[in-house]
Amino acid sequence: MDLRKLKTLIDLVSESNISELEITEAEGKVRIVKAGLMPAPTAMMAAPAVPAPAMPTADGQRSVAAAAPAPAEPEVTGHVVTSPMVGTFYRASSPGAKPLVEVGSAVKEGEPVCIIEAMKIMNEIEATHGGTITKVLAENGQPVEFGQPLFVIE
Repeated sequence: MDLRKLKTLIDLVSESNISELEITEAEGKVRIVKAGLMPAPTAMMAAPAVPAPAMPTADGQRSVAAAAPAPAEPEVTGHVVTSPMVGTFYRASSPGAKPLVEVGSAVKEGEPVCIIEAMKIMNEIEATHGGTITKVLAENGQPVEFGQPLFVIE
């Protein structure tokens, strides 16, 4: 894509109500997002460890209370299928139809497991690995983010 065409696309996005534009051509892929519309990155910072205050005991000695360790999150085993886009998650191909997969369903690589609607376009999301669906991590009809876990396949 030449620079003039790219500049024209940037001007088009900046002057319109469009917040994001993605174009794929033979030469490559271009994604333009308006400034200030990207979600702010969230920094996960651990609080500095502060020792517990020393408490006097019955014999006048000072002891330090031990802090209880935080419970660890359960580890997910298997392969996690994540959302490749932002949109609305649907388990079935049409309203009232049975879900494409259920917990316990055997799937093959490339088999459709759900639908994500983005900009009124229904996108089939395929299993990236073969196996058995052990968890459904998204709710039907709810919005999903890019990279959000949808299913666990073991």
